[in-house]
Amino acid sequence: MLDPPGVLPQAAWRLDASPRIGPDEVRLRVERLNLDAASFRQLAGQHGGDGDAVRADVLAIIADRGKMQNPVTGSGGMLIGVVEEAGPASPLGLRPGDRVATLVSLTLTPLVVTDGLAGWDGLSEQVPARGHAILCGRAPAATLPADLPPELALAVFDVCGAPALTDRVTRGHAAARAATAAARAGGGEPSGGPVTVAVFGGAGKSGSLALVAARRAGARTAAVVVSAAERDALVRAGLADRVAIADARDPVAVSAAVTDALGGPATVTVVCVDVPGCEHGAVLSTADGGTVIFFSMATSFAAAALGAEGLAADVTMLIGNGYVPGHAGFALELVRETPALRALLAQRVAGH
Repeated sequence: MLDPPGVLPQAAWRLDASPRIGPDEVRLRVERLNLDAASFRQLAGQHGGDGDAVRADVLAIIADRGKMQNPVTGSGGMLIGVVEEAGPASPLGLRPGDRVATLVSLTLTPLVVTDGLAGWDGLSEQVPARGHAILCGRAPAATLPADLPPELALAVFDVCGAPALTDRVTRGHAAARAATAAARAGGGEPSGGPVTVAVFGGAGKSGSLALVAARRAGARTAAVVVSAAERDALVRAGLADRVAIADARDPVAVSAAVTDALGGPATVTVVCVDVPGCEHGAVLSTADGGTVIFFSMATSFAAAALGAEGLAADVTMLIGNGYVPGHAGFALELVRETPALRALLAQRVAGH
């Protein structure tokens, strides 16, 4: 039963997380939660980095709502679990004993925690946990790969929509340029040079995956990071053509950094920064006719829309919804074929 009745699970305040499943549902034995970056940052900030207080808050949210949905950010995360029971009409193809990562948000996943999160210090996004969760028939999950540590696989699955959509949008711009060139008398090279992609938060999980996806799609790339340590890590990994330090919340400074790095505004700007206030900088950093992809749960639709209007910016703005067909396999492929990416992600997971 949902509260209020008549809404879909993500919009509900409270979900029925009882263990009994319907014909098309699957029950998982929970092993680990992965809180999304914006939610964890907000909780840690609210409690001044007090891990015990963060843990207590997460437990209270789950107990109150029957799911993990931060009431401030509205976001949740995802989880690893083992299939306990699959309904006879489930379309997910899962069997008891399968170890899986969910590919849908915890904000719409009925969840019960039974161990008080005793194995978690409240200081990291990844949360050892015991309990159960319920997947409906439209809530996909991926079997954990045997060649990656589960913590790393969970981190990749958590953001796998970002590289897949970056790839799609980058290739779309490249195809449009090629078609325009072919339509001209005598053909010739696409005008304007290669597609360029700027990634705000390029040293993070979603940002580093987006950089590799954009380069793989033929783009020239620039990463925007907030510190010299992040810049140095990306330079060592060689995941971007250029790396700039700028505060993504400062529209003038970040747009100048992108222009300097790429020789002009970006064709595509991807926002992977988990703090509010990056909307105007992203719009200002993007060329007319370009695309801004917002992958941060801290994004304000009003700020993005009204900011673009106020800047008279002819840009398409997309909200990355976390799902693109084949996104999990695509992200794993990027990690497997790019050792430096795998090492960077593993380092971030270990740091948490």
